[in-house]
Amino acid sequence: IDGGGSKTTVLVADAAGQVIGRCDAGGSNYQTVGLPQALATLDDAIDRALDAAGADRSRIAAVGLGLAGVDRPEDQRLFNEWLHHALPGIPAQIVNDAQLLLAAGTPDGYGVALICGTGANCVGRNQAGTMIRVDGWGHVLGDAGSGHFIGRRALQAVMRAFDGRLPSTQLTEMILGHWQLSSPEGLIPRIYQDEASPTEIAALARLVDAAATQGDAVALAILQEATGQLALSVATVVRRLKLEGAIPCALGGGVITRGQHIYDAFLAAIENEGITLAPVTKVFDPVHGALRLAAALC
Repeated sequence: IDGGGSKTTVLVADAAGQVIGRCDAGGSNYQTVGLPQALATLDDAIDRALDAAGADRSRIAAVGLGLAGVDRPEDQRLFNEWLHHALPGIPAQIVNDAQLLLAAGTPDGYGVALICGTGANCVGRNQAGTMIRVDGWGHVLGDAGSGHFIGRRALQAVMRAFDGRLPSTQLTEMILGHWQLSSPEGLIPRIYQDEASPTEIAALARLVDAAATQGDAVALAILQEATGQLALSVATVVRRLKLEGAIPCALGGGVITRGQHIYDAFLAAIENEGITLAPVTKVFDPVHGALRLAAALC
């Protein structure tokens, strides 16, 4: 199970490791959607994936879960209680989404893993098994460089350009078109009265990437700031773990795996930090790391 801020994926595999069932559902980060909604999404996705495999919960041998927002002992306790009732007696391992990415995208789970999707966090593991996590504190306290970070900066840039505090930017037309608004002033009720969700704001990151690719100066500046923050998170993990040489790196989250400009800008920012990441692997389906966790329990 891979439960992220925007999407939840459940895979069912047979004893040979062949995937025989899959379900994709909405986000299940309980820090943003709430615990009842997160658990309902997970329960439904499990059953739908099992249905696709022609099986039911009694056939489950083990479960691996990578869940966004499950970073502290208190978070683990909540989901262990759910597992006790939802999948009683079944061996399970819960990690956060960045640890899942590390398992899916690096040799032997050594190196660093950076998620940049709706949120952002980074984990690393050295060859002694010590693990460090940086950021992932949510869109108010952290998630520096994330899709939400980029989307929020873009919205602020539109309003600043509307005032005349910034030069005009393609982002104005792109964001207004995306939300079918006629004026930047229409963003006020869209954000505050309609309570635009973190996921909706993060979705604007792809527009920023597109504008940057076309040379928009404001978009370029936003991505330079964002990738600088992402590189700082990675550099902090590398230095705290005393990693040296070529460091394996797994990248996950739609913002950095699907946005070409932000990916290139991130690599440039890492080079400026004096760090060598190799190989760098874009992981589009980290849920396969959860299958590796589950298989180890069988």
